Amino acid sequence: MPAAERRIAVVGLGYVGLPVAVAFGRQAPASRPVIGFDIQPTRVAELRAGHDRTGEVAPGELAAARLQVTDAVDDLRAADFFIVAVPTPVNAANQPDLSPLVAASRTVGGVLKRGDIVVYESTVYPGATEEDCVPVLEATSGLRHGVDFFTGYSPERINPGDREHRFETIRKIVSGCDAATLDTVAAVYASVVTAGVHRAPSIRVAEAAKVIENTQRDLNIALMNELSVVFARMGIDTAEVIAAAATKWNFLPFRPGLVGGHCIGVDPYYLTHKAERLGYIPQVILAGRRINDNMGRYVARNVVKRMLRNGLDVPRCRVGVLGITFKENCPDIRNSKVVDLVRELQDHGTTVVVVDPHADAAEVHHECGITLGSLDEAPFDALVVAVAHREYRALQPAELRALLRGDQPVLADVKALYDRDALAGLGCTVFRL
Repeated sequence: MPAAERRIAVVGLGYVGLPVAVAFGRQAPASRPVIGFDIQPTRVAELRAGHDRTGEVAPGELAAARLQVTDAVDDLRAADFFIVAVPTPVNAANQPDLSPLVAASRTVGGVLKRGDIVVYESTVYPGATEEDCVPVLEATSGLRHGVDFFTGYSPERINPGDREHRFETIRKIVSGCDAATLDTVAAVYASVVTAGVHRAPSIRVAEAAKVIENTQRDLNIALMNELSVVFARMGIDTAEVIAAAATKWNFLPFRPGLVGGHCIGVDPYYLTHKAERLGYIPQVILAGRRINDNMGRYVARNVVKRMLRNGLDVPRCRVGVLGITFKENCPDIRNSKVVDLVRELQDHGTTVVVVDPHADAAEVHHECGITLGSLDEAPFDALVVAVAHREYRALQPAELRALLRGDQPVLADVKALYDRDALAGLGCTVFRL
């Protein structure tokens, strides 16, 4: 069947799946709309009403796409090209949790027909598509892989909150279980991805490419976080060191920070899990993960230390925390390390007021057990600017000082957004990574 005649279904309409569905929906004929499937009735209802709570797709874009949004499995039977874009998190022990992926595979397997293609976009360890997903598809459908149905892997590269790098403008890695499937998968994606596609020689290569993209970034940030800890003990400002080092043409200006989210803070664990199953214990990757996983608590402890040095009675103090999402200008709170920071401050007895104009208050309370507050609850004895939302970047030193009380308040500028000397001149004790 020609790629242009394929009927596409996207399984999972979150941060990744919805932009994919909408992109294909823009070009779909009215007689053959893209099927967007999600297991959450509330998600389906809000998308049918034209609202995307993730903020990735504007109402106008959603309305313009020829998209059949549904939570009815039977609706998937009309499709012959399935794109699976469900979460692949880790559990409390940082082990891969493939249950959403297996459940999605079981759903797709129940509607598979001869000639169908299933493409996975969810981040996995190398081998997962063929070793974990294909057996579920075969068992559920009663069909044979490579004979009756076919698979591919095309790793997602969605960057939540990024208005410049979108699904269509990021080059897409594609792969298939055989040459003919690869040709079809490449043609389907090339029809909407203007940046073009890269044909990986195998599904495993495509899977591995995805996990090392974020593992590399994770390790670079871990290095800067460790350097920040070392430089703090030397009395050297890390931001000033980076500014000086960045004058060399081949210096990579990564910055220290809180590494959370659904990608950088998770993907390395998929790679290390597979390596350990093969008898190899990764040293560097796991060391980087340990450093980054501890940075929220590290920031909180440094805030408390400075409060004690300034003579503040910590258990009687109120600390404001600006931002709880895992990154700036988006509502995504998954795996946010700001939560670790808040819990550490609370463990020291402080009253913590968390403010975030982008986060959904109900979701934060449900997922994190934290009730969002307001800047109207100022003044605070200490302030942590944890996320570089545009609203917080715009604040001036005097505005920050107005949120604080006392002669020696503490201000933690996690992302080094502000003029440290100006804040110090206003009486603030400043800490930054």
